[in-house]
Amino acid sequence: MAQQANPTDQASKAEKKSWIKDDLSIANFRAYDQRGVHVFEAPKEMDKPFEGLKVRVGGNFTQQFQALTHENTATPRLVEMGENEVNLNQLIEIGNGFNLATANLNLDVQLADGIRLNLVTYLASRHHPEAWVKGGYLQVDKLPMFNSQALDKLMQYVTIKVGHMEINYGDAHFRRTDNGNALYNPFVGNYIMDAFNTEIGGEIYFRHAGALAMIGVSGGEIKGAITNPDSRAPAVYAKLGYDKQVNDGLRLRLTGSIYTTEKSANNTLYGGDRGGSRYYMALQPALVRDWRTGAIRAASESSDFTTGRFNPGFRSKVTAVMVNPFVKVGGLELFGTYEYAVGGSAAEVAKKESGDWDELRAWNQLAVEVIYRFFQNENLYLGGRYNKVSGDLSAPGNEVSIDRIQLGMGWFLTPNILLKGEYVNQQYRDFPDTDYRNGGVFKGLMLEAVVGF
Repeated sequence: MAQQANPTDQASKAEKKSWIKDDLSIANFRAYDQRGVHVFEAPKEMDKPFEGLKVRVGGNFTQQFQALTHENTATPRLVEMGENEVNLNQLIEIGNGFNLATANLNLDVQLADGIRLNLVTYLASRHHPEAWVKGGYLQVDKLPMFNSQALDKLMQYVTIKVGHMEINYGDAHFRRTDNGNALYNPFVGNYIMDAFNTEIGGEIYFRHAGALAMIGVSGGEIKGAITNPDSRAPAVYAKLGYDKQVNDGLRLRLTGSIYTTEKSANNTLYGGDRGGSRYYMALQPALVRDWRTGAIRAASESSDFTTGRFNPGFRSKVTAVMVNPFVKVGGLELFGTYEYAVGGSAAEVAKKESGDWDELRAWNQLAVEVIYRFFQNENLYLGGRYNKVSGDLSAPGNEVSIDRIQLGMGWFLTPNILLKGEYVNQQYRDFPDTDYRNGGVFKGLMLEAVVGF
């Protein structure tokens, strides 16, 4: 059967050498260990026999040591707090230490021939120290209940996913850290603009001879809602690409993706990760004005969980496009991202519709990473990543930028255990004098231990 290039080829070499014993009893599933590193969409394999209902319990665990410093040059922003005058642009004091350990619980269930269930629970995260469900989905690769040869033939190339799930916008989300699941990410931190969200919807895939096409429709928000229907519209997203294992030493992949919604009460495409950033309290003011109450409060790791990231604030309307090339030549690996997003809040959309604004705000993101993996099982690697975002901060023409360099290395002690570290340097440019990010810099070392099974 002609199909997409097997995205587990690199790890398959390890399996052939009996390096990893788990037989992956769940069909068409991305392994949580080293075999999942170069996987994008879950594989499409039709020949695995169904042996009855099976439940696979897996997990992820991470622990970081952080040694970062930060500074800014913002003009003091003085406000009254009780009987005292405080500076809202004063950064919190940080030092070296351990971050909160994070963990995921992964349940994968083979329900029927070609039909599986995935459910991920965050057992502990920076934003929520208590357990809560990330999301889940049903993946359908066969339709045995219809006993139709025509459908069986069609389903050789088609996959259907439905659920409250991580949406498949772009390829960068396949290589990011997802709370406790940090084994796929060669670095410690995710992108500055982290396009990730869990939304309620469905996706249909078509794969044939390396070609990939996907279209998805969702509610456009991180949770379901039935009130204020006039403020909401569905989100539509799609992906086209080509993924080919040319030979044992060369793999090529190129995809383009789009995500768009006309209106939303609270779209969080760039703020949907409730696990939180790995750079704890980096460039975080010591005191903040609470967006709910307006009261001034002390900053906290759980409430202010997005430090080091940037959210453009496209809460109502957004259209985003992402292009991702991936090349792997032997142990050398190159992955890139170019992203363009335009949108705004409900108030900003109203300004454009009234003629006060000629256009909505726009943001660009560029990321390039180069990795080299050593030895027969590629269990040691070195790499670097450059990431830059630029765009309109508060109105069209008010452009600022943020850039980051990450230099990292990692060592798979076993296929389930990864030790990695990075040097990170992130700089904020052209922010207003009164913005706490003016002249902002954070830099230093991050170490992380990861377990995935």
